[in-house]
Amino acid sequence: MVYLHIPFCHRKCTYCAFYSVVTAADKQAYVAALCRELAMRSHEVEHPVHTVYFGGGTPTILTASQLGQVVEALHAHYDMSEVEEVTIEANPEDLTPEYLDGLRGLGFFNRISIGVQSFRDGDLKMLNRRHDAAQAVCAVNNAHAAGFGNISIDLIYGLPQQSLADWQENLAMAARLPVAHLSAYSLTVESGTMLAKQTEQGRVSMPSDEDVVSHYGVLVEWAENNGFEQYEISNFCRPGMRSRHNSRYWNRTPYLGVGAAAHSFDGEHRRWNVADASQYVASVSAGHIAHEEESLGLKDAFNEYVMTSLRTVEGIDKSMVQAPFRDRLAKGVRRFVDNGMIVETPTHYQPTPEGLLHADGIAAELFIG
Repeated sequence: MVYLHIPFCHRKCTYCAFYSVVTAADKQAYVAALCRELAMRSHEVEHPVHTVYFGGGTPTILTASQLGQVVEALHAHYDMSEVEEVTIEANPEDLTPEYLDGLRGLGFFNRISIGVQSFRDGDLKMLNRRHDAAQAVCAVNNAHAAGFGNISIDLIYGLPQQSLADWQENLAMAARLPVAHLSAYSLTVESGTMLAKQTEQGRVSMPSDEDVVSHYGVLVEWAENNGFEQYEISNFCRPGMRSRHNSRYWNRTPYLGVGAAAHSFDGEHRRWNVADASQYVASVSAGHIAHEEESLGLKDAFNEYVMTSLRTVEGIDKSMVQAPFRDRLAKGVRRFVDNGMIVETPTHYQPTPEGLLHADGIAAELFIG
């Protein structure tokens, strides 16, 4: 698994807490640094790469030529003979037929994840998105016409003043489009974001927990009625169209993260590059990569696995739990089995639909301090 972070954005969304920059920075210098980091760290990936993910930020701010330079570096330094899935995140306003033809011409990307967020203009304005609803629809259709058969879109629910009917309208539009995968997230207020400032100042009022739960229920019902299977709390897909890359994060598969603020995991250690594009480029140019890292103990590994696996429909695989913690987990899970949040099978502890909704809280109760 290889993840590449492209931190550039045309503007900052109100809710975004990911590292991104709105700047006229030298993007070519950043691309050169990405290519150099790929070369410097190729020894960290000892097996064929199966998935690649270009995330951001907005990767489609880069030209097809610049993306092609990164693709060339991947092929030059990594075994790409068994690559199954290559995803690029995109904003609707970037996906013109000409740009999509350039992407397809690289012969590398086979999946596109479009940050739609809403098909309603009022929602998009509130979120500070650049595109409108018509552009969102056009982007999906353009991607399909360009030959992308694996199209994912992001939608957000639990927005201020969003009614159930508004949310149902969004989902109805998704069902009418050639979409194979849907990531649907509840809007959360993250510290340091514009949304946090707006709520503190009383300019935005977030919906009640009851309203958010109702929106989630509509989402799950919509998926069942429209041929989408839920495989993670926020992810739904047509049969056989799960995100292979993201699914591997949830079972703690090692991965290499390249770029400013990108995280890596080798099974025992996590490291993260400096969250500053200028410092990142300067450090790579000087022959080293500014980063921090930490070692994970057995408790850390257990807690991480419980947290991520309980967000999936498969749940906790008992064979993946370290022997010292199996009895403790079995005892801790019991009350959630008794209250209908978890179903125990011979091999797994699987969250029920209600358990998925409370997955983070259940995981916190099962953590080892």
